[in-house]
Amino acid sequence: MAHPIRTIRRYAKETTGDLWAGGRGWILLAVGAGWALSIGVRFVYPALVPYFQDDFGIGLTTTGLLLTLLWGSYAVGHVPGGFLGDRIGEGNVVVLSTLISAGTVLVVATAINVWMLFAGTIVFGLATALYGPTRFTIFTDIYPDRAGSAIGLTMAAGNIGNTVFPVAAAGIASYATWQYGIGAFSPLFLGVAVGLWMAVPNRTSSGESAVDELSSDTLARIRSGITRESIPIVVTIQVTASFVIQGFSSFYPTYLTVAKGISPAIAATLFGLFFAVGAVIQPFSGTMLDRFGARPTLVLYFGGCVAGLWLLPFVTGLVPLVAVTVLISSWNGCGVVTQTYIADSLPDDMQGTGLGTLKAGWMVVGATSPLLIGTLADYGSFDHGFLLLASVGTVGLVLSITRL
Repeated sequence: MAHPIRTIRRYAKETTGDLWAGGRGWILLAVGAGWALSIGVRFVYPALVPYFQDDFGIGLTTTGLLLTLLWGSYAVGHVPGGFLGDRIGEGNVVVLSTLISAGTVLVVATAINVWMLFAGTIVFGLATALYGPTRFTIFTDIYPDRAGSAIGLTMAAGNIGNTVFPVAAAGIASYATWQYGIGAFSPLFLGVAVGLWMAVPNRTSSGESAVDELSSDTLARIRSGITRESIPIVVTIQVTASFVIQGFSSFYPTYLTVAKGISPAIAATLFGLFFAVGAVIQPFSGTMLDRFGARPTLVLYFGGCVAGLWLLPFVTGLVPLVAVTVLISSWNGCGVVTQTYIADSLPDDMQGTGLGTLKAGWMVVGATSPLLIGTLADYGSFDHGFLLLASVGTVGLVLSITRL
C-alpha cells in the first residue's frame, strides 16, 4: 500500500508539472500576480474605512455608497473588458487593465476631497474590470482539460493579495498616512504589467469573434450564447454569491468592531483569515470541480458559507468568531465552480463578451449590497444586515441543490 504522504506529493508534482508544461506556467504566474493586485487592492478599501471617515467626514452610509460604486463600476466594466478581449486579444487587455490601474491608484492616493476620492474609485473599478473576464478565458484557452485547477490557483493568488494587501495598507496608514498605504501599489501594478506583457501572448483564443460589430444580430447571438444549457441557473446562483461577498467583505472588519467589541487590529486579522483560508480552499475547489463536477463542489462550499453567516450574529468571543470566519470562508470555493462552468459553456467565439456581460449583470446586483448593509449599520441594525446576507445565500444554496 502506497504511503499517503508520498501519494500526495506525487499527485502535487504531477499536477504542477501538467500546468507548467509548454511554458504555460509563466502565463499562470503572471496572470495570478495581476489578479492578486487587481482584487487585493479593491479589498484594501474596507481596511481604510476609518481613515476615509476621519479625512473626509463621511459616515457608514456614504462609505457604503463609495464601495457600491467601486463594485458597480467594476461590474459595468466587464462588458467592455470581455468585448475587448475578443476584439484585440486577451493578453493586450490584461496589460491595459494593469497600466490604467497603476494610474488610478495614484489618483485615489492624491484625492484632496470626497469628489476626487469617488471619481478615482470609479475609474479604478472600471480599470480592474477589464481584467475580470479575460483571466478566465485565457485559462480556458490554454488549459482545455485543466481550466478548473488553473483558475483555482489563480483565485488562490488573489486571496493571498486579499490577505496581505489590506493588512499592509492599514499598517502603512497607521505609521504614515492612508495615502501612502494605497499609493504604494502603483509601482507594483507597473511591474506586473511588464510581466504580463512578456509572458502572455497578445491573443490566446483563435481570433474568431462573434462581436466584430454591434448590431441586432450580434445582440441576438450574445443572448443565445448566454442562455444555453444551465448557464441561467448558474448565473442566478452567482448573483446570490456576489451579493453575499460584496456586503460581507465591505463591512466585516467594521462589524466585528462595532457589533462584537473586537479591537480593530484583531478584526483586521480575522478579515485576513477569511482570505487566507480561501487561498487554501480555491485550489482544492478547482481540483474537486475537475474530478467530481459542479454540483457537489458548489453545494459543499456554498453550504459552509451559508451556515457560517446564520451563526455569525449569535456567537461571541474570539475562538467562536475564528471558527465562524473559517466556515464563511468556504464561499471562496464557489466562484471557481460557477465562473469556470460558465466560461466552459459559452461558445468559443464569444467567451470574453459572454462572460463579461454576465459578470456585469450579477455584479451590478451584488454591488447594491454594501450600500444596503451600510445604511442598516447606521440605523443600528448591523446584525440584521448580516442575517439578510445569510437569507440571500440560502436561496443560492437551494438552487444549487435542486436546479443545478
